[in-house]
This record gives sequence, structure tokens and C-alpha cells, in this order.
Amino acid sequence: MSVSTPDAAQAAAASARRAERAEAAGRWFIAVLLVVGALAMLVPFYVMLAMSFKTMSEIDRTSVWAWPVEFTWENFRLVLTNPNVSFVKFLRNSTVIAVISTAGVIVSSSLVAYAFARLKFRGRNRLFVLLLSTMMLPGIVTMIPTFVLYKYLYWIDTFMPLTVPAWFGGGAYNIFLLRQFFMGLPRELDEAALIDGASHATIFWRIVMPLSGPALATVGVFSFIYNWRDFMGPLLYLNSPEKQTLELGLRTYSALNGERWDLVMAASVLVMIPLLVIFAVGQKYFVKGIAMSGLK
Repeated sequence: MSVSTPDAAQAAAASARRAERAEAAGRWFIAVLLVVGALAMLVPFYVMLAMSFKTMSEIDRTSVWAWPVEFTWENFRLVLTNPNVSFVKFLRNSTVIAVISTAGVIVSSSLVAYAFARLKFRGRNRLFVLLLSTMMLPGIVTMIPTFVLYKYLYWIDTFMPLTVPAWFGGGAYNIFLLRQFFMGLPRELDEAALIDGASHATIFWRIVMPLSGPALATVGVFSFIYNWRDFMGPLLYLNSPEKQTLELGLRTYSALNGERWDLVMAASVLVMIPLLVIFAVGQKYFVKGIAMSGLK
């Protein structure tokens, strides 16, 4: 039978203190690293915001890092009232495309994910692996065949190529994320519903979907941001100026006012505002959905 000595107890206490100090140092290091990374990401946004409130004369005589002294809202008024580039019309087009596409992604990807997560059928795992493998296929590979297909469907210069595909699957990543979340729901809920005579459609709409708010919000935020910031799709399929989105309109406005950095930055802020609002509103559900889906 061993008896602990004072020296052994002191050594154990010292070892515990060293472990606590090392853990605290690790937490501080991670915190400092995150703060530095966050500041690095915010620097371009700060420069854009500062220049959007400056006059052109102040931009010429001050540093790019300086906060505006002659604070003005005139730049935003000039952007919104420009007769050659209608940002109000571009806002409407971007909103229509983003909302319809986001709704399609949520509905279609959740249906596919439910089949992979809750139904048992032959070849399910092989099909899921095949689905995930499509994530490694670069979009540029299918760009020309897709354009030719939409041309024969007479969809060029319409919103159809930018909205209809979202209702047919919703994307491999969104399906994967929702499948992971659905697999975490208790299967006893399905079994109890099936005993009561419920169909899989009833289980999906009345049990699984109401319990999947965080994951659906995550997919919705991802999809809305992607469609709102999409530049290549509208560039390929939209030819008429009145059908342009905000991203195309911003590029056109920048080409017409390349020397007016105050106006270009004000237009960029206007394009960014809806994304900040969407992320601020859905941040809680976004983080919860990522955590509950098992994506670390």
C-alpha cells in the first residue's frame, strides 16, 4: 500500500498548474489569431465604407485609410438616381432570382436528403458517393454544354437558367448537409408515425421539416448569398440591360465611372447591405445548423 508524500502532492499540483497555464495560453493564442484574421477580413470593408462617404476631392488629398471628414450621403443619392444604370431595377432582378432559387434549393435538396437519410433502398450508398463526387467537377467543364442546352430550350436572356435548376436537386453540398442533420433525428419518430398510418410524405412535411429549422436556415443563407453574388451565371445568360442583376450592374457602373471611386464604393456598399442583413438575421440558426450537422 503506497502512501503519498508531500513532495509527490506538490509535484502533482505543479503539473496541474502547468497544464492549466498551457491550456490558457492555447486559448489566448487562438483568440489572438481569430481577432487578427477578423481584422484582416474587415480591412477591405472598412476602406469601401470610408470611401463611400467621402467626396472625390477628399479622396484625392487624404489617405485611403482615413475616415471621412466631409461626411456625405450624396454619393448614395447619385448612385440610386443615375439614369443610365438603374440600381432599383437591378435590385428587383437580383431579389427575384435569389428568392426563387433559394426556395427551390431548400425544397429540392431537403427531399433528396430525406431519401438518402431515412429511406432504405438498393444502391443508396453508391448513389450518395456518386452524388458527392460531382462536387469535384469544375463548373467550367459543364459551362458550354449547359449553355447549349438552355439555348435549345429558348431560355437565354430569361431568368429560367438561374432559377429552374435550383428546383432539381439543390446541389450536392446542400444535400450532404441536410442528410447529416436528418440522420441525427431519432428514428423512433418515423416508426411511431408509420404505426399511426402516416406516409413518408406526411413524415417529411409534418415531422422532419419542422424539426430541421437550423439546417434549413443554413442552406437558405448559403443559397441566397451564392445567388445574390453570382456574376458568371447572369453574365452568360442575360443579355438585355433591363434584366441585369446587381453584380452585373455594379460592373457596368464601375466601367462607366471608373475614375469616381466615391460612387463606385457607394454602389458596392448598396450591393453588400442585403447580404449583411440576411447574415445578421440568420446567424443564430446558421451556427446552430452547422454544429448540429456534424460539420466541424
